[in-house]
Amino acid sequence: MHARSRDSFNHSPMLVFYELTRACDLVCLHCRACAQRYSDPNELSTDLSKRLIKQLTEFPDPPMLIVTGGDPLKRPDIYELVEYAAASEIPVSITPSVTPLLNRDSIRRLRDAGIARVAISVDGDDAATHDANRGVQGSFDRSMEVLRTARELGVETQINTTLTPANVGQIEAMGDRFSQLDIALWSVFFLVPVGRATTLERLCGEACEQAFARLHRQSLIQPFLIKTTEAPHYRRYVMQHATKGASPKRPAFVPAGVNDGKGVMFVSHTGEIYPSGFLPIDCGRFPSSDLVDVYQNSPVFRMLRSSDQLQGKCRVCEFRNVCGGSRARAYAMTGDAMSEEPDCSYVPPAFVDN
Repeated sequence: MHARSRDSFNHSPMLVFYELTRACDLVCLHCRACAQRYSDPNELSTDLSKRLIKQLTEFPDPPMLIVTGGDPLKRPDIYELVEYAAASEIPVSITPSVTPLLNRDSIRRLRDAGIARVAISVDGDDAATHDANRGVQGSFDRSMEVLRTARELGVETQINTTLTPANVGQIEAMGDRFSQLDIALWSVFFLVPVGRATTLERLCGEACEQAFARLHRQSLIQPFLIKTTEAPHYRRYVMQHATKGASPKRPAFVPAGVNDGKGVMFVSHTGEIYPSGFLPIDCGRFPSSDLVDVYQNSPVFRMLRSSDQLQGKCRVCEFRNVCGGSRARAYAMTGDAMSEEPDCSYVPPAFVDN
């Protein structure tokens, strides 16, 4: 995908997440979707799913599509939908669950259908840490096997990790392990208390800051890119330390400013349209609602893209246009999507002056 300016987020998302199904054979502790064993009979049909994909081509800057779940491999039409997206020139990635459905044959079929990337969740440097979170013994070893198999088959991979007090001490060990797997990206998720994650302990603001410092050091030495999900204040940290370790080979990171509803859109398995999967504010329902119209004109999406409507210290923060705080976490903690980021310890000078 070509580079996108922040201004383009007013008319086009960079990423659209489509939750194909909530069916999944895992019972992950942090599951946003509270996934279940069986498919919802009301999930969008194959034809409606193709109509959804077709609408993505109508954005001025068509986004990347991430098919997620549940486990998207529980949908028998998954290969047909990937092939349709690829034929529509919509780059499509997938976040499958590591179950027996994900194997050499299914990865080959995804590759042949035109998948751009496979993202696998790994939540620790060892089986004990990861398997405890996933609820299935042997999941860690299978995840490692899947990542190696995908690369053998020529499929680009990334790793998603949900960072919690249980695994934050393993950042460096995970970085070193993942460096051996030829991944393109390590996406580190910071907990938002939704779904099953409402009972899990999050990192406090100071612990987030310490994790940012360690992730930033990893970004300077590892061969893959590192980004955070629902921790836009990591971009603030990186900008504050942009010159440290920068070189012509590894230039300073320039964040795009993606946030819930700002460069991101989410469609549920039954067509509800949200600013993100972690921010379940209903803004419409596909197919009666047009995706382009909702993204561009929904009052909620427009509000989320306006840094002038932020509250508390986020409103006066000099990094508000590239950070802005997690709108999903703010909503989950306070019921107000524009309140200040609950897990950020940074105090803007302008806030002190006030």
